[in-house]
Amino acid sequence: MADKRDEIILRGLRENNLKNIDLNIPKEKINVFTGLSGSGKSSVVFDTLATESRRQMTLNYPLYIRHLMPRYERPHADLMQHLSPVVVVEQKPIRGNSRSTVGTYMDIDPLIRLLFSRIGSPPIGSATEFSRESSFGNCPVCNGFGEIVVPDITKIIDHTKSLRDSAVRFKPLAPPGWQGRWIVDGGLFDADLPIKDFTEDKYNLLVYGPPEGKQAFGTYYYKDGTTEIEWDGIIPRFIRLYINRDLTKLKRTSQEDVLAMTTHTTCPTCEGSGLNPKVLECKINGLNIAQYDHLELTELLGELAKIQDPVGTSIAQQAFPNVKQLVDLGLGYLSLARKMGTLSGGEAQRVKIARHLGSSLNNITYIFDEPSAGLHPEEIDMLTHMLKNLRDNHNTVVVIEHNLAVIKTADEIIEMGPGAGVSGGEVVYQGTQAGLKKASAITDLNHKVTINKNPRKAENGFSIKDAAANNLKNVSVEIPKNVLVSVCGVSGSGKSSLLFGGFMENYPETIAVSQGSIGTSSRSTLATYMGIMDDIRSILAKETGQPVGLFSFNSTGACPVCEGKGVTTPDVAFADPITVTCEACRGTRYSDEALSHRHLGKNIVEILELSIDETNQYLKMPKIVKKVDTLKDVGLGYLTLGQTTSSLSGGEVQRLKLASHLKKEGQIYLLDEPSLGLHTKDNAHLLDVFQGLVDKGNSVILIEHNLNFIAASDWVIEMGPGGGKKGGEVLFEGTPVSMLQSGTLTAKWLRKGVKG
Repeated sequence: MADKRDEIILRGLRENNLKNIDLNIPKEKINVFTGLSGSGKSSVVFDTLATESRRQMTLNYPLYIRHLMPRYERPHADLMQHLSPVVVVEQKPIRGNSRSTVGTYMDIDPLIRLLFSRIGSPPIGSATEFSRESSFGNCPVCNGFGEIVVPDITKIIDHTKSLRDSAVRFKPLAPPGWQGRWIVDGGLFDADLPIKDFTEDKYNLLVYGPPEGKQAFGTYYYKDGTTEIEWDGIIPRFIRLYINRDLTKLKRTSQEDVLAMTTHTTCPTCEGSGLNPKVLECKINGLNIAQYDHLELTELLGELAKIQDPVGTSIAQQAFPNVKQLVDLGLGYLSLARKMGTLSGGEAQRVKIARHLGSSLNNITYIFDEPSAGLHPEEIDMLTHMLKNLRDNHNTVVVIEHNLAVIKTADEIIEMGPGAGVSGGEVVYQGTQAGLKKASAITDLNHKVTINKNPRKAENGFSIKDAAANNLKNVSVEIPKNVLVSVCGVSGSGKSSLLFGGFMENYPETIAVSQGSIGTSSRSTLATYMGIMDDIRSILAKETGQPVGLFSFNSTGACPVCEGKGVTTPDVAFADPITVTCEACRGTRYSDEALSHRHLGKNIVEILELSIDETNQYLKMPKIVKKVDTLKDVGLGYLTLGQTTSSLSGGEVQRLKLASHLKKEGQIYLLDEPSLGLHTKDNAHLLDVFQGLVDKGNSVILIEHNLNFIAASDWVIEMGPGGGKKGGEVLFEGTPVSMLQSGTLTAKWLRKGVKG
C-alpha cells in the first residue's frame, strides 16, 4: 500500500486525542472530514497533515533561510508519506490594520497603482506615488486617513446654559481655568445670557471668532493688573491648541477628553480617498485611482477590459484574474476600497478563499476549514463548484465540514469519532457516500429539516425604526419578544448591521455573543475561562491551610523546572524544534509541594482531570455547580476542567463562549451564527438550549444560515435581496410555515431541506 503515489499515507497518528490511527487520503479527490465537534478532525488535517507538509517544504531551503522562516515541530506520527505542498485556508479572522482593504488583502492595489503610473494622464511618476502611504501621495490635510477629526460644537457647548453657568463643557476652555475666566470676564460676551439667546453676530464671534480681516480683544484680569488678549473664537482656538498638535504630549488634558469633543468626518481635501489632490488629477478613461477603488468589482472588470494601451493591457491582465475570482464567488458588489474589518463573516470567508485561488499551479493539497461558514445555502452552490474545479485541475482537496451540501460533493468521506474529546480520535468510517449511509450513526446525509408548525405567539415586540447603518435602506422592523427569532439572508445583506447596529443601539442591555475569538492560550483552561478556578483553589487552600497561590501553575505552585508549562523546549539550534514533557512534573505543571495537598483524596491535578460531567459529583459549591451546569447545557460535558482553551476546536470555542454568557441573568440574547463549527447532532443539542431559554421567558435572536435553526424558530426575518448595495431591505417576516410559501432565496432552500 505504501508504494501507491496517488495517496497520502499517514500511519500511527497521535496528535491531541488521536488514538494511533492510520489513514490513506486519495489524491486529486475531494476528501471531506466530518464528525462531532472535538472528534479529532483538526488534529488530523491541521496538526498532522498541514504541519508536516509545511515542515518538509522548509527543508528544501538553505539553513540560513530556514532560520528566518516559521519552524514546525514534527507531528506525533510513525509515518507520513507522499505529501504535496499545501495551501491552507483557515477559519481564523483576517488580520489587518484599520487601513486593510479588499484591494490590499488581495494584492490588487499594487497592480492598479502600477497601471496608473504607466498610462494615467497627466502622468505623475512612480507607482509608489499613487499610494497614500507615500510622502507625495498622501493627502496633506488628513495624512492619508481619508478622515479628519473636527470639533463638534454641540459637544463643546451646552446651548441652554450661560458662559458663567458652565456652557463650555471642555474643561481647559471653561472656568476656573484662565481661558474660561477670560471668556466670562473679558467683556466681549454677556456671561449670564444662555448661548441660545445670543444674537447671530455674537454667537459667531464666540464660536468662530471675528470676521476675516477684523480683530477682537478681551480683557484678562490677573493679580497685578489687566491685559488685552486677542480673541480668536472657541473653534479656531480648540483646533490650534488641541487638534493641530501631538495629543500624546498634552499634560493637563488627556487625549480622550479632546476626542470626546470631536467627531470624525470625511476629509474635504481628498474626499475620503487619503490621496494628494495632485494624484487624483491623473485619470484613465475619465476615472482617477480613487474612483477605480470605489467601483463595484463587476464595474472594475469592465474598466480593465476597456484599456487599449499595450503596456496597460499587460498590467490589467495581471489584475483581472484576482478580481474575476471575487466576482465568481458572488462578491461582485464589493469594491477594492472596502475595509476588511467591515466584511460580514461569509464575505470575509470568500475573500480569503479567493486569495488562494488565483494560482494555476496543480498537484497542490488545498485544505479548507469549514469553507461553508457564514455562507447562505445559495452561496454554498458557488463554493462546491469551486471545490470541484480545484479537484479537476489535478489538485487534492481536503475539507473539514459539517454542512451536508458540502459533504455530498465528497469523493471520499472520513468520519472521525465516535464521540468528542477523549471519546473521539478514531476513524469511524472512510469511503463513499453510499457506504456512509450504512456505516455511520453520526452523520445522516438524508437528514430532513423539521418545520416548527406550532410557533409561540408574541404579545409584544422590539422596534427598530429607520435603521440606515452601512447598506440598510431606512429599515423599520418589529422583532417579537420572548420567542426564538432567526434573521437570515445572503452574505452582506444587512443582518449584522440591523442587529449589532440598529437593535443594539435601541436595546443596549442585550447579551450579544459575536463571532470574535476568546483569546485562547496554553495557560488558559476551561476552569479559568468560566471563572471557577479561583473557587477551586480557595477550597484547597481552606482545606489544607496553604496559601491560594500554591495551587496555581502561574504562581508559587508552578513546577520549578518548566515554570508551569508542563513541557520543555530544548535548544536544538537549527534543527526542527522539539517539545518534551517535563520530567520533573511529568507534564502536570505543578510542583511536588502543590501536589502533596489534597481535598477529599484528590490533589489539584486530579481535580482538573475531572470531566465536566463528573465535576458536580465532587465539587458541591453552588457557584461552581451553576457554572458547570451551563457547560453541560451546551454539550461540553466531555471536556475536563483543566483542558486548555488553545486545544479546543472552533465549535467547542463557540459553545464555551455561549456558556459563559448563559450564566448571566439576561432577558435578550443575540447570537451571531451559533451553528458555526457544529455537527448536525451538536446543533440539535444547542437548539434545545435556546428553546429552554425562551421557555424561561427570555428572548433569543439568531443571525443564521443553518436551515435547521431557521425551521425551528418561531419567527423568521429575511434580509436582502442581494449583498452590499443590492441588500439592506426586509424581504420576509413571518413563521417558518408561511416562509415555505415565500419566493425568497432562503425559502427556496428551506423547501428543499424539508424534502431532504
